[in-house]
Amino acid sequence: MPRETGRKAIAQNKRAWHDYHIEETFEAGLVLQGTEVKSLRLGRASLVDGYATIKDGEAWLINVHIPEYTMGTWTNHAARRTRKLLLHRKELDKLAAKTKEGGLTLVPLALYFKDGKAKIEIGLAKGKKDWDKRQTLAEQQAKREMARALRYRNR
Repeated sequence: MPRETGRKAIAQNKRAWHDYHIEETFEAGLVLQGTEVKSLRLGRASLVDGYATIKDGEAWLINVHIPEYTMGTWTNHAARRTRKLLLHRKELDKLAAKTKEGGLTLVPLALYFKDGKAKIEIGLAKGKKDWDKRQTLAEQQAKREMARALRYRNR
């Protein structure tokens, strides 16, 4: 059987891009149980309420919902269990220092398979104020209107 290659998206957290200024992104591996992987291969997960934290020199993913595998037995996993993230020591130290500064948090942005292995993209994020959100929406709407006008003009 040929090895799986490329990137297969499972879940995206579009809400994070709306609620936070993403300053930097990191790719991390996940420590998963067998039924979690099977559930992810079915394309089922939710990152909406999730966040990551660094405790005792290790990164942990908290409150990410991976539903139970329907064909699983008593060995099924808990849907919202805490999962360990696999990062390099330099990345862990950098993230720990940045989050201790204050005002920054770690937010999951995307969950995907890369070359057959489950990966998560986490972002170092700073929360947006309400006026920031309105300003971002206004900019997006202005870009859309400009693109629409150019398309109409180029016909």
